[in-house]
Formats: sequence, structure tokens, C-alpha cells
Amino acid sequence: MSLNIKVLGGGCANCRNLEKNARSAIVQLGVDAEIEHVSDPAEYARYGLLFTPGLVVNDKLVSAGRVPAVNEVFTLLVNELAASES
Repeated sequence: MSLNIKVLGGGCANCRNLEKNARSAIVQLGVDAEIEHVSDPAEYARYGLLFTPGLVVNDKLVSAGRVPAVNEVFTLLVNELAASES
């Protein structure tokens, strides 16, 4: 299974850290994933994001307004994979 991941944010340090943590979690998980950085505020609204950065996995907002640690991103990805398989 492949994951589609979007980092929502304008490119600030928090956005870059979130993307870095997501990439690390993907490597630990050993799955195929596409990461896209989205800086369009219209897209933020589409996901209901009020504060950046945001993390979207398979079109679902799973984290908003903070930078989750690598192990938390790993857990979010595992949960999304499990949900998509059931």
C-alpha cells in the first residue's frame, strides 16, 4: 500500500521539520509514500486547517498546528494504513 502525504504550510521551520519527521517515519515504516508540500491557503481551508503546519495522510488531516515527533508520525501512518486495509 502506498501513502499520499501532504505537509500544509508556507515553508516555515515548523513545516520543514514536519516534512523531515514524516520522511523519517516513512523510512522506519518501509512503505512507499509520496510527500507533497502544499502552501496554498485554499487547500488549508479544504482540510479545515486553522494553524500550520498540517499533516494530511491519504486526504485526511491527522495533525494540525504543531510538529509531532517522528514516533508519533510513525503511529499516525500505521493507524492510517490499518484503517485503509479494513
